[in-house]
Amino acid sequence: MPFIEESDLLELHKDIDKAQIINERLLDQIKIKNRELKKSKIQRNFLAGITGLFLIGALAITSFTAGLSSSNEFENRNNLLVSIDSLEAHKARIDNLRQQNEELSLVKEFYLAKNFLEKEKIYSVQIKSFVDNNVTLASEALTNTLFVKTNPFYSYSLGNFETLQEAQLFRKQLVELGFDDAFVASYKEGKRLQIEDPY
Repeated sequence: MPFIEESDLLELHKDIDKAQIINERLLDQIKIKNRELKKSKIQRNFLAGITGLFLIGALAITSFTAGLSSSNEFENRNNLLVSIDSLEAHKARIDNLRQQNEELSLVKEFYLAKNFLEKEKIYSVQIKSFVDNNVTLASEALTNTLFVKTNPFYSYSLGNFETLQEAQLFRKQLVELGFDDAFVASYKEGKRLQIEDPY
């Protein structure tokens, strides 16, 4: 393994920090989308609640006026009890629908975030391959490290870049540090797509 100068290591960490900033921006975009979905869900729930209250009010007024027009006091009491029972049933149904709506919204938000991340094609610089999965070689502090199984090898790559040019520049710096075999590859959904042009 080649010796890395401290200044080169600092440059390497700066590049990794830049890639982390890009990842944080993507996460911020996901958070913004989630907030927009929550706003639309709240508006939808508010309109559903108002509609439900309007229907309940109309039902109550209809039941009440029907009770007034009837001369039989026993019938009036039955109508009032039916109205109260149906109000409770409608309230229970509205609560149930709200709960189902919240559960579906959470599932939808999860899949939207997952789809957003899976659509992204990223570039990384592969520095080494091993027959055995030797994860102990990687530091836990390096969050922008990819460990990909490319039969029959385990590949170790550094950096997650949005553009090929950024990855090529990073590869050039690694070659200058002594990693002569480093090359740029594109990845999607945790799988290597292809080896890219090094320049």
